[in-house]
Order: sequence, then structure tokens, then C-alpha cells
Amino acid sequence: MDTSLLSPKPSVSSDARVLMRGIAMGESPRWHQGRLWFADWGAQQIVAVDPAGNSEVMMDTHLDLPFSIDWLPDGRLLVVAGRASLVLRQESDGMMVTHADLRDVSDAGWNEIVVDRHARAYVNGGPGIIAVVNADGSARQVADNIAFPNGMAITPDGKTLIIAESHGKRLTAFDIDGDGGLSHRRVWADLVDGFPDGICIDADGAVWYADVPNKRCVRVREGGEVLQTVAVDRGCFACMLGGADGKTLFIVATEWRGMAQMAAVAAERTGRILTVLAPAAAAGFPLSTRQVAPT
Repeated sequence: MDTSLLSPKPSVSSDARVLMRGIAMGESPRWHQGRLWFADWGAQQIVAVDPAGNSEVMMDTHLDLPFSIDWLPDGRLLVVAGRASLVLRQESDGMMVTHADLRDVSDAGWNEIVVDRHARAYVNGGPGIIAVVNADGSARQVADNIAFPNGMAITPDGKTLIIAESHGKRLTAFDIDGDGGLSHRRVWADLVDGFPDGICIDADGAVWYADVPNKRCVRVREGGEVLQTVAVDRGCFACMLGGADGKTLFIVATEWRGMAQMAAVAAERTGRILTVLAPAAAAGFPLSTRQVAPT
């Protein structure tokens, strides 16, 4: 047998470094202007931490979980107020205004967000749906029957949206149509025993996904081949590539004992930001501010 034709075995590591401790319950990490920003659901805050571990509270949101963040191409921050079914926008003077009212699409609550190069925001949640919010704030449903929608990412060419279906144990892809609609739904990767939460794309076209019950982050290629696994000691809720060269994988991890114990765990502040060196740099959307948005 020609062994050169065999794929190398996926690497498994547990050498993640602790960048920050004491987080109530972290989610929605984004690399932005030299720091990792994230939503601390338990503390109702948006926090930024630099590569040396120095953190700063950027906003006291007073929002119930879930809430998530991303930026418009012009630099204004969007915040999904999940329970209120609103997308809020921070203006240049710091004021928060309503960017989109999602209650006409669904008032069952919303979760994750990703913004594309056209200032369109894709938001998921509710009864397993995805909505697109146009730059003018108008919104419509573009997908349904998602088995617990979670992290989303868009490929560098802006043509494909990938979503984590946590209860479906898969990553699902859609073509992005010219008007922002989604079509040609297909399974991008069957994860078998994986429960994907937050995700991000790298420059090799692979996807990293965070996995809460399995306490790991996993790098997979389209089709489901596992390339790398980072095992940790608590549930991995989200991950994002960033850093000076885009090759730092930031992992948002928290001890998890189920929804009934969420308040107790948040009070214990078991959340951490972990880092590990990744083999390929950040790509696609959410857009790392070290990247140049494709035209």
C-alpha cells in the first residue's frame, strides 16, 4: 500500500494556555482591533482582553442571555438582544439604537450573529430559523428546520454560510444568493458524536467548532474529516481565530452542569479564555480586523 496516500492521523492536544479567568459565562468571541471581545452572559457585559491578559469592560448591557456581537463594515457594533428579539447598534457617539426589530419574524428569542461584507447580518434562534437583516434594518426569514442553531460563519468569498446544528451533530452549509437569501442546503460535515456550538473558518477552508459536552474544540474539513482536537477541562462554548498573525485560536470555556445550574455556575465564575496555536490563520466572517475584507 502507498502510505503517502493516507491522511495523517488527527492531532490531539491539551496544551491550551489560560489567557483570562473569572468569567461568569462567555460567548460570541470576536477578534477586533488587537483584542478579543466577547459577551459575558452571566455578568451582562461585553468585555475585551488583550494578548497579555489585560481585560476591560466595554459595555454593561443589562441584557438577559443570550446576546451576541459583531461589527458592521463601517465599524459600528451590533448586539443581538436575544430575549427582546432586537438587534441593537452602537453609534459613533456610544448611543445604542435599534438596528432591527425581529419580532415580526419571530418573538421566540434569538442567538448568534454574523455580518457579511454587504452589511447584512444573519441572526439565528427562535424555533430553529435564520433571518437576514439588511443594512436598512429590514429583516426576513431565510431558513428553517435548524436543529438548535448555534455558531455561524461565512466563507471568504462571501458565497457560503455555515451553521452549527447542535442537536443535529452537524455543520450545515447554504449558498448565499445575490439578495441575501439562502439556498442549496447541504450537510457540510457530519460530526458523528460532536455537538457544535460556536465556529470559525481558517485560511485552509477548515472549520473549528467548540463542543460543550465533549469539552473540546475540533478542526474539521468539509466532509467531516477531523484534522485536530484541543481537549480542555470544561465545556467549550465558542472559538475564534485572531492574534497578530491570525493563528491564535481563542477558546471560550466554562464548567457546565446543565441549564438548571446555569445561575450557580455563573456565580462561581468558572469561565476562561484559553489560547492555542493554530495551523492556519483566520479567514472569512466574522471578520478579524487583521484581515482585509474580500471585495
